[in-house]
Amino acid sequence: MRFISWSRTAGVALAAMLVVAGAPSLHAQSNDPNAQGEQETFTPEHLRAAQRAIDASRATEGFDEILPTLAEQTQGLFMRSYPALAGQIEEVTTQVAIEMAQRRPQLNRTIQEIWARRFTVEELNGIADFYTSPLGEKVAQLSPSISALSVGASKQWADAISTEMVEEVRSRMQAQGAPL
Repeated sequence: MRFISWSRTAGVALAAMLVVAGAPSLHAQSNDPNAQGEQETFTPEHLRAAQRAIDASRATEGFDEILPTLAEQTQGLFMRSYPALAGQIEEVTTQVAIEMAQRRPQLNRTIQEIWARRFTVEELNGIADFYTSPLGEKVAQLSPSISALSVGASKQWADAISTEMVEEVRSRMQAQGAPL
């Protein structure tokens, strides 16, 4: 459970950094390595298809926590230094977070463009059709936990292999007369 909480926090923090620092540069991304800063435009149909695929796949589900998490972190930052102003800090932070929530469409648009850049309208419709099928809904529902469990399993495996590798290298080095 700790890993899921950590990975969600890390994901939210990464998403927040992208929103705050790098979102404009995401608009200029392209699959074409020769394109240099060209701004692509997408038809409304293409963006609607992208949003349908995003919604069906639940790809942005965790992003709703970005502003509440940032607000909580901001409050903690100021409250540690100014505990006597806790009420005022909470009030102002809440106001600022509500105002910043109006900027969420910027993130949504950037994500739509990321999907639109990588998939045709037909592919996006196919993705949405899959994710709205019973199997696709199950995949969308279980993907976050499957990903978290898979990452956890890979970490455990890597830790075990790492220990074994260190022991094996030490053993072989000592067999060759190295003072390890």
